Amino acid sequence: MCLAIPAKVVSVKEDKARVDFGEGVLREVNVTLVNAKVGNYVLVHAGYAIQVLDEKEALETLELWNEILEAAAET
Repeated sequence: MCLAIPAKVVSVKEDKARVDFGEGVLREVNVTLVNAKVGNYVLVHAGYAIQVLDEKEALETLELWNEILEAAAET
């Protein structure tokens, strides 16, 4: 199974972007596949931004991920 996680773009320099996955988790990802701008949310898989998401969709997805992680932590 492949997973992609939403992240917010905080800076872009050439083909790399610094993205925020939340809770202080910042990473550099390749953005050659998308037209990402600062403030956009992107879907990240294996170090590549593969899709630009609208903010509402990204936040809903992050909320679902948090619910999954919380449920897993309880077991």
